[in-house]
Amino acid sequence: MVSHGPSPCPSQPMLITLVIYFLLLFAISRLTSRHAGNAAFFRGNRKSPWPMVAFGMVGASISGITFVSVPGMVLKGDMTYLQMCLGFIPGYFAVAFLLLPIYYKLNLTTIYGYLRQRLGRRSYKTGAAFFIASKLVGAAVRFYVVCFILQRFVLDAWHVPFACTVVVMVALIWLYTRRAGVKTLVWSDTFQTTCMLAALVLIIVAAMGSLNLDFHDVVAKVTADPHSRVFVFDDWTSRQNFWKQFLSGIFVVIVMTGLDQDMMQKNMTCKTLREAQKDMCLYGFAFVPVNLLFLVLGILLMWLASARGMALPQMGDDLLPMFAASGQLGTTVVILFTIGIVAASFSSADSALTALTTSVCVDFFERADDERLRKRVHMAVAALFMVFILVFRAVNSTSVIDAIYILCGYTYGPLLGLFSFGLLTRRSVNDRWVPAVAVASPLLCFAIETATRCLTGYQFGYELLMLNGALTFAGLWILGPRDESLCKK
Repeated sequence: MVSHGPSPCPSQPMLITLVIYFLLLFAISRLTSRHAGNAAFFRGNRKSPWPMVAFGMVGASISGITFVSVPGMVLKGDMTYLQMCLGFIPGYFAVAFLLLPIYYKLNLTTIYGYLRQRLGRRSYKTGAAFFIASKLVGAAVRFYVVCFILQRFVLDAWHVPFACTVVVMVALIWLYTRRAGVKTLVWSDTFQTTCMLAALVLIIVAAMGSLNLDFHDVVAKVTADPHSRVFVFDDWTSRQNFWKQFLSGIFVVIVMTGLDQDMMQKNMTCKTLREAQKDMCLYGFAFVPVNLLFLVLGILLMWLASARGMALPQMGDDLLPMFAASGQLGTTVVILFTIGIVAASFSSADSALTALTTSVCVDFFERADDERLRKRVHMAVAALFMVFILVFRAVNSTSVIDAIYILCGYTYGPLLGLFSFGLLTRRSVNDRWVPAVAVASPLLCFAIETATRCLTGYQFGYELLMLNGALTFAGLWILGPRDESLCKK
């Protein structure tokens, strides 16, 4: 029997969609990279329109993780994730009015330059090192999602190895960011956010059509569904407790946005501080309605599974792909899903690659004007990015979105402690002890978390980040100079 190649559904529509999408990205890169040097790569020449930055940041912040994992959260956690999203709003205001003024006043290329001026050289290097470690892990986890789904639903049909998929996808990101960096990202993120939000809305509409529901039916039925529960006040041991989620949301934003070069780099491309603050506040309000749509989609898919007699997946991350990527909702939804997840994932991965390159060049080599070095570092970071994705592929055994926050709770904690110490006190630090404190704090945090769970049954959630930061802060205070004359005035 003569083989005529892989089945045209759903792999071929997804592949065609990808090719067209990448061509559009390269077109954007071409238009934005003319006469681009390090100033454009690192800071976008400080000429980015703030509404465009704000809109693009929605996609950059959401990522492919949200696109895949959040709809599936309703299986075990109902809509309680919205509690954390509500905490995001005051978190973004804190970043806009407490941190951005400092960064703009100091005219920083990377935000870790603040640590050098306030605490010392080793503190500066430690903060940058923890950012690089955190970003490599977090971005690898996020990008793993899109690589895995493309592998499962598209490339397995052509027997393409997973490692080859990762190499090609990261290489594409490297190609369209290598010349203009953050200047290109401001424009490409706008395009990718548009694609992602359009895909989300149209997939919801398709699911409603399959269930023969209109808008008013969905509102009434979702409100009455037991999985629409948002608030948990009665169980202090639950990871879904309101105050744990809300406060964690505030600190997650402060740390993973305000203390993260990746997220702040595009905000600092705005012309003025006031424009940067407006962009931060605008996209801060976007997370509740956008994540609400994702959770509503999750409930719709649960109804659809019940209507068709299908068993719900064990892992929440499999809920949306089970319908959208398999062709069960039609070829149009396959294409929309492909666009949505690729747009969300690429808008996070490309900014991570650019921010990592910036931090290595500026914070470690301290050669912000060396274009040759920047190009070499950009390529090296892309290669390391591939390695981390493959490592995560080998060891992952939990929900993807929880894995990110757990890992970042340990790696971002020292950053929270360092910046808090600098901002909230006038004391100096014993700079030579800072690296030791930053390493010891996550280890002690892990020990406390393990002991507490074994002895009391209490489950730490996202508040792990706050504990880690507090331990770092305490260590810096205890090991600081005893001579009060050394304190900052």
